[in-house]
Amino acid sequence: MNQARGKLIMNKKIKQSTSSSSRSKWENTKIHIINNKWLYIMTLPGLLYFLIFKYAPMYGVIIAFKDYVPFLGIHGSKWVGLQNFHDFFINPDFMRIMGNTLILSFLSIVISFPAPIILAILLNELSKAIYKRVIQTMVYVPHFLSWAIVVSITAILFSVNGGIITEIVRMLTGREINFLSDPNWFRPMIILQGIWKEIGWGTIIFLAALAGVDQEQYEAAIMDGAGRFRRVWHITLPAIRSTIVIMLILKVGSILTSGFDQIYLMTNALNRSVADVFDTYVYMMGITQGAYSYSTAVGLFKSVVGIILVLSTNKLAKAFGESGFY
Repeated sequence: MNQARGKLIMNKKIKQSTSSSSRSKWENTKIHIINNKWLYIMTLPGLLYFLIFKYAPMYGVIIAFKDYVPFLGIHGSKWVGLQNFHDFFINPDFMRIMGNTLILSFLSIVISFPAPIILAILLNELSKAIYKRVIQTMVYVPHFLSWAIVVSITAILFSVNGGIITEIVRMLTGREINFLSDPNWFRPMIILQGIWKEIGWGTIIFLAALAGVDQEQYEAAIMDGAGRFRRVWHITLPAIRSTIVIMLILKVGSILTSGFDQIYLMTNALNRSVADVFDTYVYMMGITQGAYSYSTAVGLFKSVVGIILVLSTNKLAKAFGESGFY
């Protein structure tokens, strides 16, 4: 009897302690919010931005499953289910657009993605700070130029009518190459433009990661006789490995997003066979031809594939022992 009574008292105390601890957690949360109220207030514009411009428009995705007619509205338009997706998959343009997009994305991951990492490592190896600051400033500037300006500069340099680079190639090889219209040169031009414009901006994250590396590790490696390459391989790269993995996950997630502005401005009638990608195709079908439901289905397909790739890459990174994105 006494044992049973003791158990009841013990269970009551456990419940009381649990409820008090839960209340204390809630109270601590309220105290934390009150103490940091200005920080939470500062986050409101960002939250409102995403709610208004990112989440609210997602309601319009429903037209991907309808035969949308603007005069009838979203609710008045006829429901067609997966018909728009079926029409897209059987369209002869599907394989061409998918192939162009994947090739550009593959080249971007293989060539463009490592470029800021290499530049960040090279800048980190500079001993004189003034040289480092000057080079950083020079490579940062192109990021702030619009793609219209970048494409205009490209057109001037590679024009067949007096372009500096075209003239140099003509003098060296004896033949004229139309870089702007030749389909074989479209992808190299896109990759080189992207590297020139974004390589400096991309180094910011990696330089920030390198700033946290303990300098004593380099000093110890020098004392052990390690050369510059060995220090980079055994100290620098492991220090930014987690950052590289996270950035790679984000890059893979946007594998079907090749960028609209740059490709649209570089596209012409002669290179369109290799220039059409998902972004320009959605614009052409949705804006210029008025196929709103069809273009929405294409965009939704691209987004779903991106989400699947992010989740898969993140899971794969965790399988190899990395922290992953989440």
